[in-house]
Amino acid sequence: MRTREFLSKLEHGRIVSAIREAESKTSGEIRVYIQRGKLNADPLIVAQKKFQRLGMSKTRERNAVLIFLAPRAHKFAVVGDKAIHERCGEQFWQHVVSGMRTHFQNEKFSHAIVEGIGEIGKLLAAHFPRISAPSNELPDEIVES
Repeated sequence: MRTREFLSKLEHGRIVSAIREAESKTSGEIRVYIQRGKLNADPLIVAQKKFQRLGMSKTRERNAVLIFLAPRAHKFAVVGDKAIHERCGEQFWQHVVSGMRTHFQNEKFSHAIVEGIGEIGKLLAAHFPRISAPSNELPDEIVES
């Protein structure tokens, strides 16, 4: 699927609202990144590099998560920072990816992303509850490049 077509089907406002809702209960951060054009590498490796380039490993509690999408390649990955991965392990990530994959296969793109954000938000709230006043360390908007 062409990236432009994918983007036209996304409900950007709904996705950003889901990020804000999830982050309202946690000190964690969630971002969505959409890769334009071809993807010639493993999406997980590319997602890990984007995670670093976006400064997501610099959050105070090392509790940021990136949902990386490459619509043209029909691939995606979910990457969490060190502190999250230590608490949830590989099984949690497989659960999130599996749920999102089913919705992507049915072309329910926004639903897939919003559901993934919701699952990630629950985990973040359980392990990194919001204790003080909200401080948004990273932007909530969808990143496209």
